[in-house]
Amino acid sequence: MKECDLRGLLPANRHCTMRYTAAEHDAFARDFNRDSLVVLKNHIPREKLARWRRAFQPLFEAQVAKDKDDPNRGAQRFYVTLPFQGVFADPEIYEDRDILSIVERVAGPEPVLCQLASDTPLKGSDYQPWHADTPPLFPETGSNDTPSFQLAVNFALCDVNDDNGPFETTHGTHRMNKAEALKGIADGLIAQHRYKMQMGDVMIRDVRAVHRGTPNKTDEPRPMVVLGYSRRWLHRPEVNIRVPQSSWDKLSPLGRQLLRYNPVVPDEQVLASGESYRVFAY
Repeated sequence: MKECDLRGLLPANRHCTMRYTAAEHDAFARDFNRDSLVVLKNHIPREKLARWRRAFQPLFEAQVAKDKDDPNRGAQRFYVTLPFQGVFADPEIYEDRDILSIVERVAGPEPVLCQLASDTPLKGSDYQPWHADTPPLFPETGSNDTPSFQLAVNFALCDVNDDNGPFETTHGTHRMNKAEALKGIADGLIAQHRYKMQMGDVMIRDVRAVHRGTPNKTDEPRPMVVLGYSRRWLHRPEVNIRVPQSSWDKLSPLGRQLLRYNPVVPDEQVLASGESYRVFAY
């Protein structure tokens, strides 16, 4: 484990050890800017994610029962917001120093943690259309060639293989016009990359890259968690984290900085009545 060296980017707190050096963070950032993503292998302990999986299952079953006739991410594919409490409010994950060091290098200082949710395909799911998760920052220009402004940090609550719905994406399309990217895919000029992940691997990706979900052909759900980090000035009203008062009271200074623009609500109101983030493909 490496000692803390964030070059003054982040305030000090108790979650201080890191696996990577500042030079390695720089290399990850270079790879990210080229490809739109990086993967940190075996980054989160499997036993911690097994606890997430157990806590996730009843939430998922309730959401499927509610939305079974109108899945919010395509056939047999469900987006479920996770409550910011219990195992899901884990500063060792959302304050992870390696993750935040890379996030700050590609999306600027003082990022905002704006999303805590999951995407889970079941048997009967299909290929999603190729899409990005956000429109260009300035769509009227016809260009997407800006620095990164919103990132997704993904990790699965199971091993992801060819059969249970691996993430499929393209490299470099985060700064391309979408029509050109789609033509490149159709013409075979832009390669498609399928990411199988072990439980514990972490993917950090630019949400503008053209990608799609693939079918889960197994009898088991394939839950993929997403933590969303955005530049400090960006707000997308359909995405937020409802922070229960009891969780807010326990936050570190860094946690309060990361969650500063999210609503703080009474504990009994931590889960909203329905998913507001239904328009997701651009």
